[in-house]
Amino acid sequence: MQIWVDADACPNVIKEILFRAAERVQIPLILVANKILQTPPSRYIRTMRVGAGFDVADNTIVREMVSGDLVITADIPLAAEVICKGGHALNPRGEFYSKENIEERLTMRNFMDELRETGVNTGGPATLSQKDRQAFANGLDRFLARHCRE
Repeated sequence: MQIWVDADACPNVIKEILFRAAERVQIPLILVANKILQTPPSRYIRTMRVGAGFDVADNTIVREMVSGDLVITADIPLAAEVICKGGHALNPRGEFYSKENIEERLTMRNFMDELRETGVNTGGPATLSQKDRQAFANGLDRFLARHCRE
């Protein structure tokens, strides 16, 4: 199993949690972005730089990941593709996307997009709080405890 990160939009505080987790459980962590990223020196952490463009990083993650891998993303369409391919998807606020909830999330995302297209100001996501960071760290730890027992 590997952990893939949709790194262009991933908050640095979440990356730091992931860096520590990769070292602790000795699991490969791949950060995919269209810019150069700084990571701590580690045999478990690497970056994959992709070209700029709409969904280039997302498409690379879906192409490279395998069933059972974990993908960290707030991108709901990417999460849906990951789940369809047999992977796991966790957002930076600690919420796992699943077969049971992804369709509802996609529907809401599409509805909000339609509102924005008509000029309605829907606002952006709230700032990542300490509670969100803790929820992410806890969700990641539980996942790794279940899936990295070897």
